[in-house]
Amino acid sequence: MSTRRFGKFGLVVLGAVAGVLLSLGITAAAQRDGPLPLKELQQFANVFAAIKSSYVEPMSDKTLIDDAIKGLFLDLDPHSTYLDPQAYKEMQAITEGGFGGLGIEIGSEDGMPKVIAPIEDTPAARAGIMAGDIIIAINGKPTKGMSLSDAVNLMRGEPKTSVELTIKRQGRDKPLVFKIVRDLIKVRSVRSKMLPGNIIYARIAQFQDGTASDLVKQLRLLSKDKAPRALILDLRNDPGGLLESAIGVASTFLKSGDLVVSTKGRIPSSNHQYYVRAVDYVNGAGARLPGDIQWARTVPMVVLVNVGSASASEIVAGALQDHKRATLIGNRTFGKGSVQSVLPLSEDTGIKLTTALYYTPSGRSIQLTGVVPNITVDDTAQGNLFRLPREVDLKHHLLNKEAAAQDLTDEMADKPKVEPKMFEFGGADDYQLREAVNFLDGRPVKRRNPSLVLGGAAQAKGKAKDAHQTAPAVNSSEKKTPLNGPEPRVEHYRVTPEGVIRVH
Repeated sequence: MSTRRFGKFGLVVLGAVAGVLLSLGITAAAQRDGPLPLKELQQFANVFAAIKSSYVEPMSDKTLIDDAIKGLFLDLDPHSTYLDPQAYKEMQAITEGGFGGLGIEIGSEDGMPKVIAPIEDTPAARAGIMAGDIIIAINGKPTKGMSLSDAVNLMRGEPKTSVELTIKRQGRDKPLVFKIVRDLIKVRSVRSKMLPGNIIYARIAQFQDGTASDLVKQLRLLSKDKAPRALILDLRNDPGGLLESAIGVASTFLKSGDLVVSTKGRIPSSNHQYYVRAVDYVNGAGARLPGDIQWARTVPMVVLVNVGSASASEIVAGALQDHKRATLIGNRTFGKGSVQSVLPLSEDTGIKLTTALYYTPSGRSIQLTGVVPNITVDDTAQGNLFRLPREVDLKHHLLNKEAAAQDLTDEMADKPKVEPKMFEFGGADDYQLREAVNFLDGRPVKRRNPSLVLGGAAQAKGKAKDAHQTAPAVNSSEKKTPLNGPEPRVEHYRVTPEGVIRVH
């Protein structure tokens, strides 16, 4: 390529890049950060042209541009990213409550994916995948050292396609091989039941469209004969989701006019205060909380949280704690206090950009610190089971001045002598739920109680009855565990020639 041709090509690329920047509304006039860096953009155009013309293998324009965009996010916080067509589609599917996959909740152990629990009535559950299984290979590819996000991408796929999992199971000398056909996994956002003693138990697995209305419908159904004596809201291992749903759920339990959450960012459009709002839990916006469940704003209440409670879960937990509406029991939460905005670039691509931090009603930023429960109780009677990385463990996480003055020691480092066993959220073997009932009944609450294990299964069952935990078990593992950080709450924008316009 001649110098003349190179210069012409460089100007074309520079014009395209400048056009993108203008369309995103981040020009000098919009951000007041000085003029566009024309020299640096010219350098980018030169590098692009050099790779395009001289690299040993041919590279398409799309590949080079996509890779360049991804590179812009490498040193940003862990929740800002470029959404290629596959990632953009998956984000929309998860937000809407469905995705193609196997139906398992996974964590990590010894650098390999570990099954936390299969989701009820999904391909994985029907195939015989069990809690505690270690996935040592996917389609013959070893998972040792593989990131959880890569493992999830290999297991996800179009419905009716198959994937082969090689499993290491405790008590089995040889690995087990499962060939599983993927299906559309619909995540059930809310599950609930009435516990003995007239206590309602409600679990939110993920904040989706319709979560608040679904919660209220179930509360109305459970209390149609009489109001409950108390309520337990379970947000454990809930990675978050939609901000609107979090506000709707919090509005169910708080008084009119109460502040739920506020956000603060660099630009004015990122600064908001969100208050308890009138929500039509059946047909749309505008209606008040149904009169037959006004008890929801006054009944004694416990919120269960743990290391997997993140983002929207932390908004709800923090609001209920600050307004002294509920007592939080469990472990310190994940600590994701940032807001992500999704800016579409085309019909099937976009960027997810951190634009603000959110604050609880009292003004606390929980970035890194998480929400600290009023009463600390381990995952199981033996000790803590879920050993997931928190926000503070993620590379390039945003800082928080308040975190420097707090003790962020990981309580998970206190590994119990006996390995805790996986339990069913809301089931008879749910230790934190049992202690929540003890609290509501005015009985002592213990952080852990190894005697429940050492005394044998019969003793544990006996104490479960004493703690009013004889109700039928409910499978509450109905969502994916946060893998590369939790699913973010997002605000939607449209990119136009006039700038970035929020989509309501």
